[in-house]
Amino acid sequence: MLKRHIVVTKGIGKANTELSAFDKALIDAGIADHNLIHLSSIIPPKSEIRKEKYELKAEEFGNKLYVVIAEMRESRVSKKACAGLGWVLSEDGSQKGLFVEHEGESEEEVQGLIEKSLSEMKKNRADNFGPVQSEIASILCESSPVCAVVAAVYKSEAW
Repeated sequence: MLKRHIVVTKGIGKANTELSAFDKALIDAGIADHNLIHLSSIIPPKSEIRKEKYELKAEEFGNKLYVVIAEMRESRVSKKACAGLGWVLSEDGSQKGLFVEHEGESEEEVQGLIEKSLSEMKKNRADNFGPVQSEIASILCESSPVCAVVAAVYKSEAW
């Protein structure tokens, strides 16, 4: 069975503005030099999820990058920016599934939201799904604005 590889990558950034902190988080995650195309929550059949940094190939600069993405920007001192993705895969062997993205002020808050959303989404479907898996990024705002990003990268495509 030919598998589709979906890379779950994460990054954090700190800069002089929230937008430039977002850019640094994208750089840290390996997805900065793409035009991000946001997807919803469906994992297609025959998908393999891999947690690893996305590696940009030189010829991909400016490509469309299809992603499910969670991002949290923060500029209040002593507050955390936390972003996370959660997912479940069907137990029927098809390797199809669901993603959710959440943001919050603590890792525990984000994890709780991920579990709550996926629990309810699983109930809305006839499939039986395996355990919740997740990836969370967080960074504390100590002075300059910060950003946390987690993205599921489906594919890069030229224009």
